[in-house]
Amino acid sequence: MIVSAGYNIAGPEVEEALMRHPDVVEAAVIGRPDEARGHVVVAFAVLRAGARSDTEALRAFVKTELAPYKCPREIVLLDSLPRTATGKLQRFLLRTGSETGTDATADTHDDQR
Repeated sequence: MIVSAGYNIAGPEVEEALMRHPDVVEAAVIGRPDEARGHVVVAFAVLRAGARSDTEALRAFVKTELAPYKCPREIVLLDSLPRTATGKLQRFLLRTGSETGTDATADTHDDQR
């Protein structure tokens, strides 16, 4: 559970919204510490081969799927999400900024209150 400005945000709910986008094949969401809000939602996505890297389009899509306070402040596009040998997602690597994907395209927005 991510607590942002007093709101409880379920990470899996944001991930599911991202996964409904036709270009997204994998998604992971974490809470990044923020002085003003406690935490902010940061999403990591892997796009299908040949998809255009457009984080603005992803944000716009997620905004139609979720309440505004649940939308990610930042979307980072990666080639792959960090996983263990057995396939478990390694969220701690995302939290520390040690993404394994080579295409780390990020888009940050602070327009939400």
